[in-house]
Amino acid sequence: MEVALLSTSAANKYRVRELAKDLGLSNKDIMEILGKYGEAPKSNMQALTDKELSLVFEALTQAHPASGIQEIFADTYREPAKQEQSVPTPAPAQAVVEKPAAPAAPAAPVQRAAAPAPHAAPRPVNPQPAAGQAKPVLSQPATRVPQKKVVDTRKGGDVNLAKYDERLEQMAPDKARRMQAPPAGKQKLRPNNNRRPGPGMTFSNKRRQDEQEKMRRLQLEIAKKAPLKVSIPDEISVGELASRMKKTGADVVKVLMKSGIMASLSQIIDYDTAALVALEFNCKVEHEVTVTIEEQLIDTHQDKEEELISRAPVVVVMGHVDHGKTSLLDAIRDTSVAEGEAGGITQHIGAYQVQLDGKPITFLDTPGHEAFTSMRARGAMITDIAILVVAADDGIMPQTVESINHAKAAGIPIVVAINKIDKPAANPEKIKQQLTEYGLVTEDWGGETICCPISAKKRTGIDKLLEMVLLTAEMAELKANPNRAASGTVIEARLDKGRGPVATLLVQNGTLRQGDTIIAGTGVGRVRTMTNSKGKRIEEAGPSVPVEIAGLSEAPAAGCTFNVVADERMARELVEQRKEEEKFKFAAPVQKVSLENLFDQIQAGERKELALIVKADVQGSVEAVRVSLEKLSNAEVAVRVIHGGVGAINESDVMLAASTGAIIVGFNVRPDAAARDGAIRQNVDMRMYRVIYDCIDEIESAMKGMLAPKFKEVVLGHAEIRQTYKVSSIGTVAGAYVQDGKLVRDCSVRVVRDGIVIHEGKLGSLQRFKDTVKEVTTNYECGLTVDRFNDIREGDIIEGFTMEEIPR
Repeated sequence: MEVALLSTSAANKYRVRELAKDLGLSNKDIMEILGKYGEAPKSNMQALTDKELSLVFEALTQAHPASGIQEIFADTYREPAKQEQSVPTPAPAQAVVEKPAAPAAPAAPVQRAAAPAPHAAPRPVNPQPAAGQAKPVLSQPATRVPQKKVVDTRKGGDVNLAKYDERLEQMAPDKARRMQAPPAGKQKLRPNNNRRPGPGMTFSNKRRQDEQEKMRRLQLEIAKKAPLKVSIPDEISVGELASRMKKTGADVVKVLMKSGIMASLSQIIDYDTAALVALEFNCKVEHEVTVTIEEQLIDTHQDKEEELISRAPVVVVMGHVDHGKTSLLDAIRDTSVAEGEAGGITQHIGAYQVQLDGKPITFLDTPGHEAFTSMRARGAMITDIAILVVAADDGIMPQTVESINHAKAAGIPIVVAINKIDKPAANPEKIKQQLTEYGLVTEDWGGETICCPISAKKRTGIDKLLEMVLLTAEMAELKANPNRAASGTVIEARLDKGRGPVATLLVQNGTLRQGDTIIAGTGVGRVRTMTNSKGKRIEEAGPSVPVEIAGLSEAPAAGCTFNVVADERMARELVEQRKEEEKFKFAAPVQKVSLENLFDQIQAGERKELALIVKADVQGSVEAVRVSLEKLSNAEVAVRVIHGGVGAINESDVMLAASTGAIIVGFNVRPDAAARDGAIRQNVDMRMYRVIYDCIDEIESAMKGMLAPKFKEVVLGHAEIRQTYKVSSIGTVAGAYVQDGKLVRDCSVRVVRDGIVIHEGKLGSLQRFKDTVKEVTTNYECGLTVDRFNDIREGDIIEGFTMEEIPR
């Protein structure tokens, strides 16, 4: 049965009655077929879809199969007369074109293959036709299907057919192979508007529609197999994401709204959100990594094990004032450093290297805790071993405890040097007993802490101490790679009148050479001169070697890292970027841990440990608070008291808290002026309590996310008591000088004596000369009384404060 198939656009308006008329059937027959395999049309005027037409054609084809292939080609093909097998006759070629040529018009000549010459060699039974030749027809049954020929209908000109074949091969390899045929001669065809339908049009239209449908399916499969690749950076705007996915902004906004995110086209979303949106559109997501100038310029690759060699340890000497730190360094260097310093106190920061049996040791000559506070606050970790100097006749002192806690916070081993054993009052066993109270058990007491008795003044025990340092270094297996660009830390920097910016550097990895371009913080330049710790000019310095260089554009900050780079121009660009970042950092508040945001950080997984610094008025309170707070540890966060001490909160406590992210807890103590300024500048959270249970409850509530403070304390100012006198009807009247801020009448006050809070109450009266005033500001004197408190003494500090409500 022959069916004239319509194009897709026409099929949309092909009605039931028209199909029945074209097929020679009744409307009822068509409706029954559609009802049998799908949904029956409601009337004979209903337009049929492509799917419904296909159902009808398929049903009729199965019900009316062709009796033979000659019936299909009855109009276009006639079997030639039978000839002898030795005389091959070329088969007629059929031009496969867009539409069949009109039968009424004279047919264009078709090139036929010439018959083989009589003297040609005998050919196989089924020879393959040469290019441009038709397959010879032998005596075959009447049902043989003729070989078709593809006619190139393009007019003139050389066309690169290979390019189009390759593209078709990529889109549909199997289909392309089936559609290819031996090239045939060219045939001129009439324009489409002059051609009339012929008998073969029905078959050509059906075949073309089938091919188009198969091609559409193939393209859909290819689209599914090869999804669109989308590169998404860490942050991207909604509009840019839509552009990369080749979608409209409205589509992307709809998907975000389904996810509960209300966003405009200009709003920035993070990578995770953008990736989920892209997956909704079946896109393949790639994380776009932006390579910064710093990543291009600075070599940060990890060294292989075979590239590493042993390096010298970097040692820092710590301890209480006047316990002999500089005298020990003096004995090690065998120079007179201590005699040239004011009051025997170290006035400079430096580094030098000594040799013991051919093995070098690098010492940092630092005042106090600089190696662990300011440098660690900048993220620098430069020391490997700490030597703790304790005087045998003095014992453990407050700064000794601070040194122990700083070293423990840095996570480095401690070697204890018990100094001044030559003195009559020396008692090394007492020192060992005191060390156990701070977690340092010496080896002869069954612990792991190395302890060496020495006398820096008489140069005894120094070699034994250095041997223990080298032994500790060997156990740590300190290694570095000297065969790479140098990197390290700036120990100190200053501006020299003759040489310009001068910096002391500690090379930690690689080798620094004269002439190298280095970048340190916001300084960049070439190494013009390089000297070692003895003042001798050197050409290169390897790992753990301290050097002093000149040639930087400016003096970098102590503790910042330096790197040798290859491109000076890019280095200067990086310096400009760092300067811009510093401006934003100073403008933006520094985010530190506080009790208010502690629970949020725990929930986000950012905090696994809560570090605390405890200061109290007596040692018993310190120990009681330490034990009580450490019991609050749970599976999510561990509470650890990294330092505890007696007395006012000082600047060293604030520096330690800033470098470790700790919270300072004070009991009956107050911070001094330097500590207050440092806490504000470095955004350190300080909490003051009078009752231990208040502290425990507040920190426990913060860890559980239940802390909801209603009030906060605002310090108004501080006044120093200069004179006191008693008035029988009033009590003790004090003459005071306002040091900072102001005192306001009827405000709350604390009476602080030597950093310890001795009373908290209300300001009774406030006068200037004989007049009662509302407030007295900085640098003015006043007279005042404190309600229900008369034990005011000269030198006491009156701290005025108010409680402000925090809006929820």
